Amino acid sequence: GQLPTWLQGILLRNGPGMHTIGDSKYNHWFDGMALLHSFTFKNGEVYYRSKYLRSDTYNCNIEANRIVVSEFGTMAYPDPCKNIFAKAFTYLSHTIPEFTDNCLINIMKAGDEFYATGETNFIRKINPQTLETLEKVDYNKYVAVNLATSHPHYDSAGNVLNMGTSIVDKGKTKYLLFKIPSSVPEQEKKKSCFKHLEVVCSIPSRSLLHPSYYHSFGITENYIIFIEQPFRLDIVKMATAYIRGVSWASCLAYNKDDKTWFHFIDRKTKKEVPTKFYTDAMVFFHHINAYEEDGHIVFDIIAYTDNSLYDMFYLKNLGKDFEENVKLTSIPTCKRFVVPLQYDKDAVVDSNLVTLPSTATAVKQKDGSIYCQPEILCEGIELPRINYDYNGKKYKYVFATEVQWSPVPTKIAKFNTQTKEMLHWGQDDCWPSEPVFVPSPDAKEEDDGVVLTCVVKTDPKDPPFLLVMDAKTFTELGRATVNVEMHMDLHGMFIPQQDVKTGTE
Repeated sequence: GQLPTWLQGILLRNGPGMHTIGDSKYNHWFDGMALLHSFTFKNGEVYYRSKYLRSDTYNCNIEANRIVVSEFGTMAYPDPCKNIFAKAFTYLSHTIPEFTDNCLINIMKAGDEFYATGETNFIRKINPQTLETLEKVDYNKYVAVNLATSHPHYDSAGNVLNMGTSIVDKGKTKYLLFKIPSSVPEQEKKKSCFKHLEVVCSIPSRSLLHPSYYHSFGITENYIIFIEQPFRLDIVKMATAYIRGVSWASCLAYNKDDKTWFHFIDRKTKKEVPTKFYTDAMVFFHHINAYEEDGHIVFDIIAYTDNSLYDMFYLKNLGKDFEENVKLTSIPTCKRFVVPLQYDKDAVVDSNLVTLPSTATAVKQKDGSIYCQPEILCEGIELPRINYDYNGKKYKYVFATEVQWSPVPTKIAKFNTQTKEMLHWGQDDCWPSEPVFVPSPDAKEEDDGVVLTCVVKTDPKDPPFLLVMDAKTFTELGRATVNVEMHMDLHGMFIPQQDVKTGTE
């Protein structure tokens, strides 16, 4: 096929790539050593490159020829890099276990620089052209967080907004929203943008020792949306996991009888909206988008009724027949919540305060709190992406992978949130990855551009390929076949040519 001449830049992706080191094996797919790979578009041609992230974790493991650094689903010991006392938990100093820098989930842009990210306090700077691993950044040096999301947001000025959890710091557990500026003052050019990191606000956890797990958060023009779900980390269990010989993943628990709380932070005042909004128990990983309309916040997420998704990816479940054997017990559901921030304070109890045309409701309770029920937009999509120019604004299109009862995607989809129409692309024996939308330079409409996805074939003898699709018609424009073994990845980003620092070619 033909690629549009304007498509110039790098599609950079990240995900777990190595699951066996020497005689040792990871328990969980999400634990594997991070493997970066990239497709560079230059004058209608595509160049492929892949390289393991040379994290401290990777280097320690390779040197020992076995897994010596613990990951979320795999506890490793004894760890020759650390003595057991350094690992032992003491309430006195509130030490949290030392986490891995195997940043295998996503790519983040901060200033002119790119970082591989995971969910711990470590990120690794990388060269997007050569995929070389550069310095390690510890968020904890700049902000008191032990965990941070891999799905930051970028504001119109290019600043990074992200959230992290601060565990039992000064006797409190809280969620922190922080901002990394896109540039530093001229006189401090040698300093990193992290030195100017600022905490925007903090939200106390509802429980000191059971903070909520979260993978992403939402943003509109004026608000940050944080969802505190009853899928929680047990800090005491986590602190003693090493001694008990269990993985950190076993310290996560879902309480289906609990509530899910919505927090809205005003970006200007940095204060939380005082009204208590909640919905039923759910587990979710990905926000899609959010916007404001007539005094309401509308936000779309992909939610589950249980936490079976994580369990699917234990490697013992990913054998040769796993498509037949491994079934999700809860199908991913795209839910739209409509939350009235401005409503009649004298409204009667049990009345629905939503005035927008939607089947979503927000019902006033006796105690003044508001119980929200979503509108179901569609089912069976995951790894959602949008045209990021519409982030925080009213939008139409979601590009996503399509999953039915198996957690591995067999198709990609374009979903219209307004008409509920869905277009699909799929072929036999193909597993596509998260679709990334790239707008065309002269885009007039939201879906003017292309969608990029890496496709792995189920038969190892068939080579994988990069698929380039017209985002409007959702038809194939071209594909670049790569004669290497390619891994299923998680997330990534497209870096336009002008954003790649002209360094070594």
